[in-house]
Amino acid sequence: MMKKNLMLTVFLILTVFLAACSDDEKGKAEVNDVIDIVWYPNESGSDLKASRDEIARLIEEATDKEVKHHLTTDYAIAIETIANGKADMGFMGAQSYIEAKNKNKMIQPLFVHSGASGTLDDAVYHSWLAVHVDEQEKFKENNEFSLDKLVDKKMSFVSNSSTSGFKIPSATILGHFNQQEKYADLAAEDLMEGGKLFSQVMFGNSHQGSAVNLLSGSVDVAAFCDTCVENYVEIAEGEANTIGAVYKVKENAEEPFNTVSGSEFTLMNATPVLNEPFVANVETMGEEDFEKIQKLFTTDDVANNEKIFGSEESGESALFYKTDKERFIEVEDSWFDPIREISNQ
Repeated sequence: MMKKNLMLTVFLILTVFLAACSDDEKGKAEVNDVIDIVWYPNESGSDLKASRDEIARLIEEATDKEVKHHLTTDYAIAIETIANGKADMGFMGAQSYIEAKNKNKMIQPLFVHSGASGTLDDAVYHSWLAVHVDEQEKFKENNEFSLDKLVDKKMSFVSNSSTSGFKIPSATILGHFNQQEKYADLAAEDLMEGGKLFSQVMFGNSHQGSAVNLLSGSVDVAAFCDTCVENYVEIAEGEANTIGAVYKVKENAEEPFNTVSGSEFTLMNATPVLNEPFVANVETMGEEDFEKIQKLFTTDDVANNEKIFGSEESGESALFYKTDKERFIEVEDSWFDPIREISNQ
């Protein structure tokens, strides 16, 4: 009898142990055989296909795995796709990376593109508030642009998950208006719809879309960034990324700018922003492939790859442009803390 009881006890212990192991396996994501890269609307256009394909080729070279592109038309979908493991890698703004990491701690930065110095010291792009060049006097006071003139205007942002297309410009706007008694309680949520500060608010769902909202006359002011429209516009007057600089849409601009070619806009505000990271879901990509990809993409060979880092001389559209020593460089999660601080305000 004692022998039977002992055997029963051992059987029950083994059953519980195996069940626990089974549960652990169910809760543990498997490393994918195919690496899926999710792209935001800004980088999903045909003009950047060559860059996307070259990046995929290099990843296949580093990992011996097939790479697939996951093109999107919505920021929120892209964030959720990588956070829930449906994609293994993505290129996104700092705010979107933070949101994805808040959903899944296994999201980690692979690298960012450096500044012209080849370091993180100048690894920034610019968030713009732009107005149509013919309407600029409506936004000036004493011959200088004034944020006070934004009241009751029609506004376009990119997405409320966009760093340079919402978080930074909204922080700039709130920093100005919160000092006034009338707008002391104005919050970021109030900027997402008309009635509190703006008469109407639109979202372009991409930086290109927000810019076209402005140039097509749908809004009076638009937020978008320099790097996302650099393939479509050229400096017409002034110094790049400075208040008062005028940009003109190229005559041969591709969609969606083909409908507004020749149109001009000017900057009423320009704010530096930390460069966007390439990120990975380490759980589905695996540490080994994470390290292989990181090692390859931070080499000189990739830095000199004109399909990724284009130049004015090449005349080809590319994801990034090389003016001096631009390259991919490893970055720690803490590098994005300044954006976290803005988000927590």
